[in-house]
Amino acid sequence: MTSRHHRMLLRAAVALGGVVPVTAGLTGLLFGLDMLPASEAPPMLRAVALDSHYRYLSGLLLGIGLGFWSTLSRIEEQGPRFRLLTVIVVLGGLGRLLGLAVQGTPPGAMLFGLGMELVVTPLLCLWQWSVARMERD
Repeated sequence: MTSRHHRMLLRAAVALGGVVPVTAGLTGLLFGLDMLPASEAPPMLRAVALDSHYRYLSGLLLGIGLGFWSTLSRIEEQGPRFRLLTVIVVLGGLGRLLGLAVQGTPPGAMLFGLGMELVVTPLLCLWQWSVARMERD
């Protein structure tokens, strides 16, 4: 098999594999905790599912933070990575904003996160872009 065939198969596998996080992400964004096992499930099952999901999302947050830290060396050259991470953070912030509209105001720490997601991170991304442009000129 040629490298072209491998590349095509890899693309197909990644596209298929991407269905799971996109579907779960959209479902969670649109339905919040209602995506967990049905309300008639025992409360302990819902608590276990919620804990599992919370820990998973915490791992993603850790990865996002480490991803931003990975741009610190030669930050002026890290535009594509910085923008991708920013889009991920903003999407999360939009989900949090939807939750605020549907469920009401969350605790202060969550509002702090919302500010980081929808204000601070995009501003940092614009600053990174500006620094990169200055370095090129």
